[in-house]
Amino acid sequence: MYNELSKLSNVKQSWQGKVRDIYDLGEELLIVTSDRISAFDVVFPTPIPDKGKILTQISIHFFKQTQNIVPNHFISDKVEDFGADFMPFAEYLEGRSMLVRKTRVIPFECIVRGYITGSAWSEYKRSGTIGGMLLPDGMLESQRFATPLFTPSTKADSGHDENISYREMLHRMDEWLAVKIKDYSLAIFNYAHDLLWDEGIIVADTKLEFGTIGNEVILIDEVLTPDSSRFWDKDSYEIGKTPLSFDKQYLRDYLEKIGWDKQPPAPELPLDVVEQTRDKYTKIYKTITKDETRQW
Repeated sequence: MYNELSKLSNVKQSWQGKVRDIYDLGEELLIVTSDRISAFDVVFPTPIPDKGKILTQISIHFFKQTQNIVPNHFISDKVEDFGADFMPFAEYLEGRSMLVRKTRVIPFECIVRGYITGSAWSEYKRSGTIGGMLLPDGMLESQRFATPLFTPSTKADSGHDENISYREMLHRMDEWLAVKIKDYSLAIFNYAHDLLWDEGIIVADTKLEFGTIGNEVILIDEVLTPDSSRFWDKDSYEIGKTPLSFDKQYLRDYLEKIGWDKQPPAPELPLDVVEQTRDKYTKIYKTITKDETRQW
């Protein structure tokens, strides 16, 4: 489908990310989220059915819910608003596509961590630090931080992103802008953590991206999805253990278990892993949106 859409007359240029296909329409972009899934920066050949729709609808939900915290790039998810050229592809685009404002992308990923897990836990065990910040001795896996940590990384076009300290981020960009996106990131994380805590879900961490239009800072890409966040089951949460999750961690754990070397080409995923991943994404979608009508 990417090849067909990229040839439409109103598409200036197009490119494919690990999961998203992006079409430049001039002042706006069309973002189409595929069912591809990646882990350890490698895209897998096996799609997760309806994943693109789930990610898109969660993002739209939170773009609308957080617009009083930070402006965002979302315009519409109605195919008729994309332009007449896209209408023949409406069945494919429906539910997985967003028309958004084009911004100047800030080339950093803004990661907020409320709990010590994943790569942060690995770094802490090695050096007692996270993102260059020295932390107290004796922390346990999955333990909550006294206050959420802002741990940015560079945004690589290919290969692995580079984790950097906030101090290093300040050296690489305008200080006002760095402070602004840090404050926005923490505000969104705190909002989501408090909101979903009451629904029995812990937001352990999340990754956000921003752009600018003139002097305005804009939230872009995706927001609080199971691709960009860790969602834990609150009832199974226990310090020192990895809680039950509703995100991509299930796939990462499977790949660690089979001993994959994390280098391309990625292996095909077995049916049970595909179904379990889809089920976890579906459950977090329903918890977040309270929408029981969609038959994912």
